[in-house]
Amino acid sequence: MTQELAGKSAVVAAGAKNLGGLISTHLAARGANVLVHYNSDASEPDADKTVAAVEAAGSKAAKFQADLTVPANIVELFDAAVAAFGSVDIAVNTVGKVLRKPITETTEADYDSMFAINAKAAYFFLQEAGKRLEDGGRVVTIVTALLAAFTDGYSTYAGSKSPVEHFTRAAAKEFGERLITVNSIAPGPMDTPFFYPQETPERVEFHKSQGLGGRLTRIEDIAPLVDFLVTDGGWVTGQTIFANGGYTTR
Repeated sequence: MTQELAGKSAVVAAGAKNLGGLISTHLAARGANVLVHYNSDASEPDADKTVAAVEAAGSKAAKFQADLTVPANIVELFDAAVAAFGSVDIAVNTVGKVLRKPITETTEADYDSMFAINAKAAYFFLQEAGKRLEDGGRVVTIVTALLAAFTDGYSTYAGSKSPVEHFTRAAAKEFGERLITVNSIAPGPMDTPFFYPQETPERVEFHKSQGLGGRLTRIEDIAPLVDFLVTDGGWVTGQTIFANGGYTTR
């Protein structure tokens, strides 16, 4: 594995497990120091495992627990990275919450939670990245391929992820004078524990049937795109990249 990120440091929001955990270890394998963020106490053992994996790759690691729907906690997240590593060059946000529910059954609490996690946290993560990243930095946010779908049930999920496209474009323009790139990646339905509780077995099979090879998106399909965007992909900015095996397009 090449060490093209040697001397660089990264913040990975929700970086303890699933896609975020794989991104954390991928960045470490390329030489980056990694601050692993996690939200709940239940995720701390995963954070510890990921920190150990980062260190086993020869990089420095730290962990940080916080609810990122509180902007002050995002400031502290970046403070912790600077305290641990001296600076931050890469910021990756994999935070997200999935909900499949008809509009007529969605509560105000459902709506507020979805937009706080998927839109508000993403906005203030971008804001702090713009303040704290070194010149030439890289920012990546995970959104969803449902942004290009015409489907039922996911009004608050796709709806709360869709503003991130516009946040990304604005941030790319505003941060571009410092050569900081800002992009989003839109995976298809992903083979992780977050997906299955929202769907019936029949719908899972339908989602599989719409992708290459009759399968869901895997975290291993997405992490290499993050690798590219934070290394050789410096001419890509302000974009939403759909990576879903042909599940949907626009």
